[in-house]
Amino acid sequence: QVQLVESGGGLVQAGGSLRLSCLATRNVFSTLIMAWYRQDPDKQRELVASITRIGATTYADSVKGRFSLSRDGAKNAIYLQMNGLKPEDASIYYCYAGPTLSSPRGVWGQGTQVTVSS
Repeated sequence: QVQLVESGGGLVQAGGSLRLSCLATRNVFSTLIMAWYRQDPDKQRELVASITRIGATTYADSVKGRFSLSRDGAKNAIYLQMNGLKPEDASIYYCYAGPTLSSPRGVWGQGTQVTVSS
């Protein structure tokens, strides 16, 4: 089973930028959808951005124009470039890979904390 390892979270001031990375233990781009979700305690997990097998990306309305998802097939990695961060973007961000979004057969990373100070 593929494993996902996130990195790149941290503390940033409002208006700042962070780049999250997610490395997969094998090539998954041809078979799986990959995505970034975020979740706060006592709240539902929210889809932030996704990328399909053919490279089409979608974004939550709340991050459009500020976040950008990309992938590197040679490194089996996806990245989430987050610009113009707002305090409401603070959360734990999770990398996901699965046959569809939020599939019970999907795989999750361990999460990386993003904190945005106002």
